[in-house]
Amino acid sequence: MERPLLEDIRDRLDEFTATEKKAAHALMANYPMQGLGTVAQFAEAAGVSSPTILRFVGRLGFPGFAEFQKKLRSELESQLNSPLARSTSMADAPDRDPHVSQLIDNVRETFAHLPKGELTGLTKLLADERKTVHLIGGRFTDGLARYMAAHLRIVRPNVNHVAGQQGNWLDQLIGIGPKDVVVVFDIRRYQAEIIQFAEAAAKQGATVALVTDSWMSPVGRIASFVLPARVAVPSPWDSSLALMAIAEVLIAGVTRENQGRAQERMRALEKLRNEIDPLTEGRAMGPDI
Repeated sequence: MERPLLEDIRDRLDEFTATEKKAAHALMANYPMQGLGTVAQFAEAAGVSSPTILRFVGRLGFPGFAEFQKKLRSELESQLNSPLARSTSMADAPDRDPHVSQLIDNVRETFAHLPKGELTGLTKLLADERKTVHLIGGRFTDGLARYMAAHLRIVRPNVNHVAGQQGNWLDQLIGIGPKDVVVVFDIRRYQAEIIQFAEAAAKQGATVALVTDSWMSPVGRIASFVLPARVAVPSPWDSSLALMAIAEVLIAGVTRENQGRAQERMRALEKLRNEIDPLTEGRAMGPDI
């Protein structure tokens, strides 16, 4: 799979001049739409000059702005592709069963290109028991939010899974503020209601963290932490394996950060379960506690 331009920009931020970094941040905050207007519009949004935009584009390896935009349009088309469209485009692909190899590569490449400090910073924030953590996902990623919430509840208090009908989400949104962290799972095709929930939470002062794909959900515009994963495989369906890996790394990290407190909660939970169900007494507590 061709490497997304967004990953290249994130990896090379330290190479850019101060004004080129402004261009990079403006593009990442509204990717890829920011780069699909005119040079002057891009420059105005970034607060830099038009020649700076052209230098930035050249540093990325494009001979001109037109070639840069061609790349962005190609990636936008990939973002918007439906499972049916991807299935049609793969109809004549060689029959060589590359799926497993791509799954492994996705996990490897995801962690090779995660933004520096994002995992560490988010882990420490999620481990802060003064914060209430809310997790939300879309049609195919809600299971990841539920999975992560179920584990985090064991090792720390005040963890909520935002689930059920969209109208019920407002009940949780009412109380969200500066002491809250909202972890959002959102991959293409990005869901408007997930984006709206994240934006509303951010306006109320919550810290938003995003686990997304390489093309980045619009939630990235307001997220303090962005963890992009490789999801494309030779299938009509995107893969959630690398997204799950990120969730499990965060769970393990939070457990390590609060090791003593986590063990105390696990012992208390095991005692409570034994009191409720005497048949479980003496059994080793498994990972699904």
